[in-house]
Amino acid sequence: MADAAPAAVGTGIVGRPTDPIVAPGIDGVPPADAAAALHGRPVRRGLPRRPGGASWPPAGFAPVAGAPESAVEASAPVTAEAHTAIAGLDRAAVEAQVDGAPAPEASASTRVSVRRALAAVGLVLGAAAVVLVARWLRTLDGVQEFLIAYPGEAPMPEGAPVGFPAWLAWQHFFNVFLMVLIVRSGWQVRRERRPAAYWTPRWNPARKIGLNLWFHQSLDLLWLVNGVVFAVLLFATGQWMRIVPTSWAVVPNAISAGLQYASLDWPTENGWVHYNGLQQLAYFATVFVAAPLAVITGVRMSGLWPARATALSRIYPVELARVIHFPVMLYFIAFVVAHVALVLATGALRNLNHMYGGQDAVDWVGFAVFAVSLLVIAAAWVAARPLVLAPIAGLFGRVSNR
Repeated sequence: MADAAPAAVGTGIVGRPTDPIVAPGIDGVPPADAAAALHGRPVRRGLPRRPGGASWPPAGFAPVAGAPESAVEASAPVTAEAHTAIAGLDRAAVEAQVDGAPAPEASASTRVSVRRALAAVGLVLGAAAVVLVARWLRTLDGVQEFLIAYPGEAPMPEGAPVGFPAWLAWQHFFNVFLMVLIVRSGWQVRRERRPAAYWTPRWNPARKIGLNLWFHQSLDLLWLVNGVVFAVLLFATGQWMRIVPTSWAVVPNAISAGLQYASLDWPTENGWVHYNGLQQLAYFATVFVAAPLAVITGVRMSGLWPARATALSRIYPVELARVIHFPVMLYFIAFVVAHVALVLATGALRNLNHMYGGQDAVDWVGFAVFAVSLLVIAAAWVAARPLVLAPIAGLFGRVSNR
């Protein structure tokens, strides 16, 4: 007769290696009943605690109080080796808990923090390497000759306008205002699991979308209208000549300007008259490439796309639109960050006067207007929440919480 009844595997309390452990399914006892009687019910296993690991908790049985003695006595003993293996598995689980092993969520959070820190360090080191290489290149005779031949200023067509009209300054503000809210609402739509509220249009009661998605698509429509007005005025006033390349000389001049920026020895800034080659290519790509891509992909993903256009939908599937739309958003974010950084680093007061003050001067007028515009954008950012959006959305449809 055994000294003590064998311990259940799932409890983490084990007997001596010589204690007999029964094997179910012997001497007429059904396997499932014997296992349940001795060990309890099988433990429900979940996801691994770390990537690539085994499912957690370990395989075993939950203990059951008052196990029938008949099931134990009817079972045959297992070898000492099997007992040791099971005990070792259970002891490892107990030690992991006693030693205060971090929870899976904490471990994942730590790994994310480490990755972010490493990414930040990598960006700083990469930027420093770019600056050092660019400054070294500028010491080479061939590169110096290239910079003299192509100083960075792309030639402008004859009759190109000088300065910035008032409508362009207003368009610039509206564009920034809408883009900030579009990016914010788009990111919310991408991350939300269940919308806080829903919107149903009056003209299509069968359609229902999240309130954030309604806000995002409404901003898209306003941004599209603003863009059409901008394009019409751009070509009507000749301002297009400032951002549309009209000579292949823009390419080497853009390379020259990029090298000068990278070496932290800025190219000559004269935006009131014309942009340098790199600015011109960047503005052209933003206005005439990235913006149309955002519109085309956004329409495909919205309710404006005709549901019955099956042939057109096969040619242009929504999956393709999603693949393009998100990187375009990332491009706009990168463009805005780089644009604002260079505006502030290459003569903030003069540059802000160009776009917000309507003058080529170095004073605080443009900065003051810019500061007010930031306050307006910040207020809109804070106000863009369901409590404020729901009454506005209710003017164009029905808002519900499910």
